[in-house]
This record gives sequence, C-alpha cells and structure tokens, in this order.
Amino acid sequence: MARAATTSDVFNAIAEPRRREILGLLRAGERSVSEVSQVLGLPQPGTSKHLRVLREVGLVRDRQAGKQRLYQLDARGLRAIHEWTGGFERFWTESFDRLAEYVQDLKQTRDQEE
Repeated sequence: MARAATTSDVFNAIAEPRRREILGLLRAGERSVSEVSQVLGLPQPGTSKHLRVLREVGLVRDRQAGKQRLYQLDARGLRAIHEWTGGFERFWTESFDRLAEYVQDLKQTRDQEE
C-alpha cells in the first residue's frame, strides 16, 4: 500500500527529523522563518518548505506581522499522535510495574542473604 502524501498525514510529516526539531523549537513560542532557520542552521527556503508541510497537516499556524510571517505550534494537530501513542501507555505501565516488582524481589533476596 502506498504511503499517504506527507502534506496530508501528520505521522508522515513528523517522520522527518527536521520537522520534529521545528516543532520542538516552536514549543517555546512564536518565531519567524528566519529565526527558525538561524537556530536550526537550515537554509531559509528549506525551512519554509518544512513549515508549509507542518501548516498543511495542522501542526503549526502562521500569521503575517509586517513583512514577516510568524509561526506557532498548534498542538491540536498532535491529537492523532497522542491518541495512537496513548494506546501503548498500558504496555509501558505494566512493563514498569513488572520491573519494579523484580527489583523489589532482588532487594529482598539480597537483604535475606546478608
């Protein structure tokens, strides 16, 4: 089965490491394209393309401020990812519970041997 176009699927959009870096940067607040480019050391045209993809899948919003275009994170777009990864929460919780029990058993065994 063919993969969905990057611009229509949030999972494909965030599969690109630079886009995840951009999202992390925008978590701290609104930034211009030139600021994002400078902080991440990317050429501005490439940064603009990444931001366009993120905007098209609903992960960032933009607004015009004079001659600059400012971008900010739109975390509502992460809902699908949150819901999908949340399905694994029970797995990890149970795994950590088993690990805690194992560590406790080891500690009790060690204490009994002393």
